[in-house]
Amino acid sequence: MASRLLLVRHGETQWHAENRYAGVSDVPLTVKGLRQADELAAWAKQRGVDAVACSPVSRARLTAAPAARALDLEPEVVEALREVDFGWGEGRTVAEMTAEDPGAVRRFRADAESGAFPSSEPPSAAAARSTAALRRLAEDHHGATVLVVAHNTLLRIALCAMLGIPVGRYRLVFPRLDNAAVTEIEVAGDHTALRSLNVPTWASAQGSARNLGA
Repeated sequence: MASRLLLVRHGETQWHAENRYAGVSDVPLTVKGLRQADELAAWAKQRGVDAVACSPVSRARLTAAPAARALDLEPEVVEALREVDFGWGEGRTVAEMTAEDPGAVRRFRADAESGAFPSSEPPSAAAARSTAALRRLAEDHHGATVLVVAHNTLLRIALCAMLGIPVGRYRLVFPRLDNAAVTEIEVAGDHTALRSLNVPTWASAQGSARNLGA
């Protein structure tokens, strides 16, 4: 029996509002981000969730907390679900990096693996730790539905790795996961199926137009 993982990017932070790479930096949620966490909680209670897991980074824990309370569950904090360390790019906008080293930005945009920012975590390393963590959650909660709150880049890399897509292409294949939106995957052993992508939790229609299958 397959497990369902509901992958969620945390709520908005100030740096994301400014389009800065947050990475492993501890950046608080905005008022909008806190509201998104509450909306996610209402959605999760209606959807039906058996377990909640999250990254150790505070913006993910704060996003997961209202859902866990609404479901009367204790969130499992998973170290391997932390965001990618962007090294040279931490806390900076693309414009700031381009002004300093346009070549580095071009290489990153062309292939995020071979062109990873200096001193950053390689996407292949992030893929290894994130997929191991997600598959363990699926195994530990066999046949259940798990809400997993983590990060934009980490989740896109994990999706690529689990779906057989080169991880260096994560920015091209999955341009963005919206804050507090849900991407659902079905995991059975080594098999992964994408059920829905970037479904808003704040829309009454629950993004049915983007659903990839019932």
